[in-house]
Amino acid sequence: MTLAIVHTRAGLGLEAPEVQVEVHLANGLPGMTLVGLPETAVKESRERVRSALLNAGFDYPLRRITLNLAPADLPKEGGRFDLPIALGLLLASGQLPPNALEGTESVGELALDGGLRPIVGMLPLAMATRRARRRLIVPRANADEAALAGDLEVLPADHLLEVVAHLLGQTPIVPHRLSRPPQTATSLPDLAEVRGQYQARRALEVAAAGSHNLLFAGPPGTGKTMLASRLPGILPPLTDDEALQVAAVRSVSGLPLAAEWGRRPFRAPHHTASAVALVGGGSRPRPGEISLAHNGVLFLDELPEFSRHVLEVMREPMESGQIHIARASHQRRFPARFQLVAAMNPCPCGHLGDPRQACHCTAAQIQRYQARLSGPLLDRIDLQVEVPALPPEQLTAAVTGEDSATVRRRVVAARERQLARGALNAHLAGRELEAACDLAGADRAWLAQVLERLRLSARAYHRVLRVALTLADLAGQPKPAREQLIEAIGYRQLDRLLKG
Repeated sequence: MTLAIVHTRAGLGLEAPEVQVEVHLANGLPGMTLVGLPETAVKESRERVRSALLNAGFDYPLRRITLNLAPADLPKEGGRFDLPIALGLLLASGQLPPNALEGTESVGELALDGGLRPIVGMLPLAMATRRARRRLIVPRANADEAALAGDLEVLPADHLLEVVAHLLGQTPIVPHRLSRPPQTATSLPDLAEVRGQYQARRALEVAAAGSHNLLFAGPPGTGKTMLASRLPGILPPLTDDEALQVAAVRSVSGLPLAAEWGRRPFRAPHHTASAVALVGGGSRPRPGEISLAHNGVLFLDELPEFSRHVLEVMREPMESGQIHIARASHQRRFPARFQLVAAMNPCPCGHLGDPRQACHCTAAQIQRYQARLSGPLLDRIDLQVEVPALPPEQLTAAVTGEDSATVRRRVVAARERQLARGALNAHLAGRELEAACDLAGADRAWLAQVLERLRLSARAYHRVLRVALTLADLAGQPKPAREQLIEAIGYRQLDRLLKG
């Protein structure tokens, strides 16, 4: 047999399109030609594969070798094609039987001695192989990650010799199985540790129940960051599908999966982060912080200290739940259904409206500082809450508030009501939202007057309805009443809070 075809997969963001490694041996001067849009690391596989085959004791074909990675217009990156290329050469040269790789895909980087090294982005590849109903040969270091895909026969190996022995039927590889997904051992910060700040705690619960975006504004040292860090502890655990989505993003980012498996992400980038770091991109587009926070929380501390350009690039993903990165030669789409929680001071010195210390900022400084947050961005933040300085007696009091477990039970119950309607309130479309709220005529007229007086946009109007519906869900009511509308409107007073 002088022609062999081996199945493997490329890595394009969260996609893993199938690639056929076609190997043809012909008469002529010995040499290898590699085609199919390979980048540098793939071209270098010729030397790795040659050394690996020789050091493992196999014959390297001294013929004219043509390697084609099909489809030809699909970019190929990384060392993941080493093992398929080596197996293709063994098939084409007759060192493996023609049907040895039937129904099998393989992936892995080869060391010069024939050892198998792990690759980045194994989970999306394994999920695609499962959908194709094939088995998968992987480096042993990738076995746990591949097994997370579920109903997939994963065959792990440490060396090329193990793979060949299995394909020849000499020493079969035992399929790898996970008895259970990796468990995160560390505990989350508890809400009971927060003293006072009852309105902020209430807003945090509402945000968790409806997956609403939340902004805390107040002087330094009032507990804004502490409150935000408690949000993951009152959110329900990830479902199996959500956990796989989170793990897939971490996989293509090269991050370990066991450390965060099953836990909602909590990402807190520094305010010096660039737009590419936040939303993703680069010459080879990779997920940014908003994608790493998918199905979890993105916390932006010192919000006005971020570049305005950096903040504005989040506007579209906050609405659509995904980010589409387009480059001249690459296009990638990553999920970005995150919950934004932000914290800010009311002015550059932080003490505007603080009874403990006078503000020394000029009006112009305050205006420039607050102007870093655009109106369209603030429209997308459902809950805007003041976090005032606490009096000493509250800080030193022995009484604590509810713990995270108690609040989480209410959040889970409210989310169950929302999912019965079809989606969390923050993600309801306009028509579905109006139908779910079904405001009475008097309440609708009252709300119209309030919107006109406060000059709120149409987007802000829908945000108010979503928050009011979440308040009704927490109260166990079928639809929001005037009481919930008043409280929801109270969370749209950012201008008043910042200007004192």
